[in-house]
Amino acid sequence: MTDSSLTYHEFDDCLWVRCTSRGSFVNSPALKAISEKYMARNGRLIVVDLEICPGVDSTFMGTMAGLARKMRGQGGYLQVATPTQRTRASMESLGLDMLLDIDPADASWQANIEERRAQLTQGSSKEATAGNMNELDRTRHVLEAHNTLRSMNHKNNETFGYVCETLEEDLMRHEAELND
Repeated sequence: MTDSSLTYHEFDDCLWVRCTSRGSFVNSPALKAISEKYMARNGRLIVVDLEICPGVDSTFMGTMAGLARKMRGQGGYLQVATPTQRTRASMESLGLDMLLDIDPADASWQANIEERRAQLTQGSSKEATAGNMNELDRTRHVLEAHNTLRSMNHKNNETFGYVCETLEEDLMRHEAELND
């Protein structure tokens, strides 16, 4: 599965990633891939623009949380621009607001947010894809995202414990099939 619902542009001060459909396990590998390339070049600020994104699933949130942790580890930040109230509430209920900034009023990009969005629609942006992931790689990605959420607090550990156990069992089964 591929999904081109993410567009991005590297501005002088940040990597701007705009999600134009639901943030999910389908497009979160692309978010991770482009963000990690940016971080490898010592990028310090990633902005995930959710203005027209109708919602995000737990894999997308876990991917953002993992990226936010990595950014913090290298002195950077992940910020989220204009999520819906429902998306904001979902992120806060899982504790993402402790790792990343949700629509920070004092962010430098707030002053020219519409110009940045316009630049993404005027052809200077790129579509983000993670290519076709096989089932094993997708399961690993989903497991990593949920383990990140699980490690954030006790409530998440309880909420996502069974999900992670099931995914780990799936991985073991797939790996055993490959080795047969």
